Amino acid sequence: MARYTGPVCRLCRREGEKLFLKGSRCLTPKCSVERRTYPPGQHGKENQFRRGRASDYLRQLREKQKARRIYGVMERQFSRYFERASRQKGLTGYNLLAILEQRLDNVVYRMGLAESRPQARQLVQHGHVLLNGRKTNIPSALVSADDVVAVRPESMRRTYFKDLRQNFDDRRVPRWLVVDAGNLSGRVLHAPAREDIDISLNEQLIVEYYSR
Repeated sequence: MARYTGPVCRLCRREGEKLFLKGSRCLTPKCSVERRTYPPGQHGKENQFRRGRASDYLRQLREKQKARRIYGVMERQFSRYFERASRQKGLTGYNLLAILEQRLDNVVYRMGLAESRPQARQLVQHGHVLLNGRKTNIPSALVSADDVVAVRPESMRRTYFKDLRQNFDDRRVPRWLVVDAGNLSGRVLHAPAREDIDISLNEQLIVEYYSR
């Protein structure tokens, strides 16, 4: 299955809530979830009032799909993350979310270097990010405690990063990261705790989906 390249606002409408795939646009009246409260598709509007009670399987599937879309992960890769989480000690659901949060593209987004995870993924793929002093273009690279993520010195001359340094806002940086706004760099303090993951996901439903 290829990566989804269609309108990302359709994904938010399908899940019935904002997934913040377009950054600051999602906070404006232009957000499609605000303008169209029904699912996408030819019959989305007429079927929004005809749906009965969702089955357990449907709720589990939708939660899994929502997690995939938030973090921009393909199905096979998401399954591998779940297998890895299930082998770790502790709660499988929390382990899964912690792995997703420690992806490099998500860390770049959490540091405030990008307005959305898709934009953060693009910054990494285009080689603007250093991980422990080495350039990497792999958005799925997993960070660990004491890893340092920074913008390449060569990229700092670009207009985007110049403007970012002047208007940097560190209020949304989670507690498991520390950021140096002047150098557009940050360090991972520890793995994120569940209360640090401010996403409306019920990870237990995902666990139940894969435990069928």
